[in-house]
Amino acid sequence: MTEAIQVAVLYSPRPRIVHEWVLSLPPGATVLQALEASGLKTAFPNADLTAAVVGVWGRKARLEQPLRDRDRVEIYRELKVDPKLARRERFRKQGARAAGLFARKRQGAKPGY
Repeated sequence: MTEAIQVAVLYSPRPRIVHEWVLSLPPGATVLQALEASGLKTAFPNADLTAAVVGVWGRKARLEQPLRDRDRVEIYRELKVDPKLARRERFRKQGARAAGLFARKRQGAKPGY
């Protein structure tokens, strides 16, 4: 008889807060089975597991994907702000002279150094 596999399920409802469940599942268990066994639905009743974007070790995964021993299943939140837009806004607030690679120049140095 084959042994159970160890899987970790991680969920972060908001920044800097991470909930982790370590599970023992039968070999061949899928991502969806890991999510259901984690108790995530009881801890967060409004979380929709079937519509959730999930990944295994940072790579996007399907719910029917089989898991291997020591896999880490991650449930991703929706982005509230586009990262490119946030970077543009930060740059705009800093100003063009205070940002970038050549913001601080040595006195007497050639341009661009």
